[in-house]
Amino acid sequence: MMQRMGLNMNAVPDVEQVIIKTNSKQIIIEEPEVAMLEMQGQKIFQVTGGKITEKAAERKPSAVAEEDVRLVADQTGKNLEEARKALEECQGDLAKAILLLQSNG
Repeated sequence: MMQRMGLNMNAVPDVEQVIIKTNSKQIIIEEPEVAMLEMQGQKIFQVTGGKITEKAAERKPSAVAEEDVRLVADQTGKNLEEARKALEECQGDLAKAILLLQSNG
C-alpha cells in the first residue's frame, strides 16, 4: 500500500555512526538503526537506538578568500591585513566587513 501512495521505506545497512552537527555542538549516535523513507522525491531518514554522546563543536579558523580580502581593502582604502581581520571578525560577510572598516575610520 505504501508503494501505491508513492512511499518507499528501506533500512540503511551497516551504519556505524550518525553525526549531527550544529553551530554549537555535535550529536554522535553510535551503531544506530537507520531507515530511509522516500516520498514525493524527498528522502527522510529515521535514526533510532545506539549510544548517544554530545560534544562542543570544534571551531576552525575561518579561511577568508584572498580575492575577498583584496575587494574589502580596495573598497575601504585599508591595507590587506586590516581587511583580512575585518572579514574574519565578520565571518566572511563582505558587506559587514566593509561597513565595519568604514565606521572605524
